[in-house]
Amino acid sequence: MGNDIMPNWLEKRAQLSPDRMALIAKNVTWTFSELNEKSLQVARKLMTLGVKSGDHIAILLDNKPDFVAIIHGIEHVGAVAVLLNTRLTSHELLWQLNDANTKLLIFDLHYKDKVEQWCNNYENDKVRLDKAKNEITQQTDRFGNCSTREDHSYFQGNADVRRSGQKCISLEHFSKLTETTFEARSEWCLTDLHTIIYTSGTTGNPKGVMLTYGNHWWNAVGSSLNLGIHEDDRWLCCLPLFHVGGLSILLRSIFYGIPIVLHEKFEANIINDSIVEHKVTILSVVSQMLTRMIDELGGDSYPSHLRCVLLGGGPAPMPLLQSCRQRNIPLYQTYGMTETASQVATLSSEYMLVKIGSAGKPLFPVQLRIEKNGVLTKPGVAGEIVVKGPNVAQGYWNRIVESEKAIKDGWLYTGDIGYLDDDGFLFVLDRRSDLIISGGENIYPAEIESVLLAHPAVDEAGVIGMEDEKWGQVPVAFIKKLVGQIVSESEIFSYCKERLAKYKVPTQVYFVDELPRNASNKLMRHQLKQLMK
Repeated sequence: MGNDIMPNWLEKRAQLSPDRMALIAKNVTWTFSELNEKSLQVARKLMTLGVKSGDHIAILLDNKPDFVAIIHGIEHVGAVAVLLNTRLTSHELLWQLNDANTKLLIFDLHYKDKVEQWCNNYENDKVRLDKAKNEITQQTDRFGNCSTREDHSYFQGNADVRRSGQKCISLEHFSKLTETTFEARSEWCLTDLHTIIYTSGTTGNPKGVMLTYGNHWWNAVGSSLNLGIHEDDRWLCCLPLFHVGGLSILLRSIFYGIPIVLHEKFEANIINDSIVEHKVTILSVVSQMLTRMIDELGGDSYPSHLRCVLLGGGPAPMPLLQSCRQRNIPLYQTYGMTETASQVATLSSEYMLVKIGSAGKPLFPVQLRIEKNGVLTKPGVAGEIVVKGPNVAQGYWNRIVESEKAIKDGWLYTGDIGYLDDDGFLFVLDRRSDLIISGGENIYPAEIESVLLAHPAVDEAGVIGMEDEKWGQVPVAFIKKLVGQIVSESEIFSYCKERLAKYKVPTQVYFVDELPRNASNKLMRHQLKQLMK
């Protein structure tokens, strides 16, 4: 057990480099010493609310400095952070809050309606709801008068919720709480649970991925051994912090001793300006974000200090890869997921122009193989991507059966399809759940989408399989046209027939105003069917 013990991350970093910049955000800059003090203030307020080690604390916040301080404050107390997607409905929030057995929810005040709806959904009986709200008003006086009858920022639901000790408080009122003295944890075990992050899920309810301190630590170590750490590094974060991609940047800042340049949301022109203004060296984005950044860039180029653009979120379309090559953008395609605390494989710079389209080789602590029907495949043969390493999650919260199905003898069966070439480089094809099987042939939506995106009139594209009596399934395309462009369904068919095997050509094309994407701008193919007219 002794080998698994590490000192408190942020306290250690504050001791090593107290005056080094930790955070750069809009109108806010913190050194590591200042960040540590901010997080200790958070911890003392959590103690005021009765939070104990092991409690699950939910966060419903936008990308802002407070989010960073709260994550580390939760660490100081020894509690577990449950990160909530801000795009969720109140119904979805209710399900995740209850599934994770959260004891406290800290939320941005502009999400108050969702939180109130959470109470209302839980309380179907209006009489009981009114009674509960009257009790809430009285109870909140115990916590620094942090709410009034008209502004319920601290909620408890019905009797069942109250018995479980669940509480909610807005960030604004949380900041006004008095602080209770306590002694921050000086060390922790790498097997301790650090975070619960819910997967989006294509069917049914999402699952809470349990990530330990060790999962986050080893993922960061593996990434640093691949990308290196430079003294002048600055990592721009425009991915949501509730997403594992954003959270991993937040934690790597502490491990590496480098600042993060934090943006509340993604705006291509602002991100491009920030890269120049703040001398950003590393950036994490997904394909759709990078495409918009390049469009906004126009004829300009990125400064030489930008040494790494990490591209995740699924296979990158070939037109984007070619555009990056033409513009000398230092693109590092990656492959990872929530269950692996972010990256599993990353293409290193020495192969960036040689292995276009590859996600690289597995990071140093990670093992990776391809299986088909339980048998290892030969190079070039597609199958399920299976990974193993200290960054692989413990499993899913309260999901023993699903955990045992996904993780066997330490190997995580990802549900993603890919292959290894003769040199051991990984090429990710698609999600297994998105695979289209037509007349016995495997069709990968990402391949068709890549062809469609190369059309000069196409802005975005998504492909799914639809049931067909003759072939079992056939591909169907959904296209968002570029502003001012005109293209017909027949033109798309002709374009695809020139570039794809006949069985891969979409049988129908739907032109839509927008495609469904999650908070990280990843295409949600399972929602495309709803766009059919």
